[in-house]
Amino acid sequence: SHPYTWYRKPDAPEGIRSLFKPSPTKADGMQICEHLPKTAQAADKITIVRSLYHSIPSHGPASVFMTTGNKPTPALDYPSMGSLTAKLLTTEKGIPPYVSFSDLRGDRGGVAGYLGTAYNPFIVENGGGRGNAFRVRGIQLPGGFTLDELEKRDKLFRRFDATFRSLEKSADLVEGLDTFHQQALEILRSDKTKKAFALEQEPPAVRERYGPTPFGQGALAARRLVEAGVRFVTISLGGWDTHRQNFDVLAKRLLPTLDQTLSALVEDLDARGLLETTIVYCAGEFGRTPKINKTAGRDHWARSMAVVLAGGGIQRGYVHGSTDAQGMAPATEPCTPDDVSATIFHCLGIDPHMELMTSTGRPIQLFREGRVIDKLLA
Repeated sequence: SHPYTWYRKPDAPEGIRSLFKPSPTKADGMQICEHLPKTAQAADKITIVRSLYHSIPSHGPASVFMTTGNKPTPALDYPSMGSLTAKLLTTEKGIPPYVSFSDLRGDRGGVAGYLGTAYNPFIVENGGGRGNAFRVRGIQLPGGFTLDELEKRDKLFRRFDATFRSLEKSADLVEGLDTFHQQALEILRSDKTKKAFALEQEPPAVRERYGPTPFGQGALAARRLVEAGVRFVTISLGGWDTHRQNFDVLAKRLLPTLDQTLSALVEDLDARGLLETTIVYCAGEFGRTPKINKTAGRDHWARSMAVVLAGGGIQRGYVHGSTDAQGMAPATEPCTPDDVSATIFHCLGIDPHMELMTSTGRPIQLFREGRVIDKLLA
C-alpha cells in the first residue's frame, strides 16, 4: 500500500505520515520506503503508478476487480486476466498457458468466469521453500503412478464422458472439463513443465537471491515457467491486512520479503533479456488508510493506492500520477484497475475492447470501461 511502500508522505501531519524514512533510488526523482533497498536499486527498471483508485474496500470483490480488470457484478462472472491470456494467446503443446501459485477461488477473481472451465489456471500446491517441492494440481502424477496407467484411466474416463455428454444441461461444463483434461494429458507427456519446476538446476546464488521463502522460490519458478512458454503466472504473498501493529509487521517481515523477491525477479528477467517481453505487475486489492488507527494499524482504503509495473513495453524509471497532501485521493493522472488492465493487454498485443462471447451468446468487451494509459508506454 502507498503510505508505507511506494509513495510516502513525509510532509503529512502526525498520525498520517509513515514512521519509515524515504530512500533514494536509481530512478531520478523517485523515492520509496527505506525497507525496500534492493528494489530501490532496481527502480530504473520499474514504473510506479501512484494515482490508482477504486471504490471497493472489501477483500473479495476488490480482488475480483484487480485480477479481472472488471468491476464485479452479480450478473456476470468475469474471467481473470490469466484466463483471458489462456484464451487469446497461443501456447506450445505440452505447456500450461496459465499457472497460479495461489488457489484464487471464484470470490477472489482468479478463475475463468464466463470463459468456462477450460481456461482455469493450473494450481501449484505446497512448498517451494527449502526441502519442500512444488506440486502442480493436474499436471503431476502421484508417486509410483506411470503414464501407462494414466493412459488406461484416460480410456475409462472417455467411456464415462460419452454418458455425461448425453445430459444436455451439462454439455458446456463437460466440454470445458474435457479441454482442460486433454491439456493436462499433453503436459504430463511433456518434460518441459516438469523441468521448469526443477529449481535445483539453478545456481545456488540465484536461489538465494530470490529468497528461501515459498514466495521467493515461487517467483523463481515463475521465471522458469515463462522461459518454458507459460503465458501468465500469479503468485501471492499474504499477511498485508495490517489493522494492528502495521509498522512492526512491515519492517520485520513483509517488506523485506517483498523487497528481496520483487527486485530479484525484475533484475533476473532483465539480465536474461526477458524483461522486454515479460510484464511484471505487483499489486494488492486496495490501499490502506492514510490515517493510522488506535492500534498502530491501517485499515481498508480503496480511494488511493499504488502499484508497480515493469517490462513488456512499460516505461522504466517512471512515476505516474500523484495524490493529495495527505494521500487520501489522486491529485493528478487518476486511473482505475480496468485502465491498468487495458494497458497491460495493449502491451500484449490484444485489443482491450475486443469482444468475447459468453456461453449464452452475449458479447462482452474485455475491459469495457478501461482505457490505455499512454504515459505508461515506453
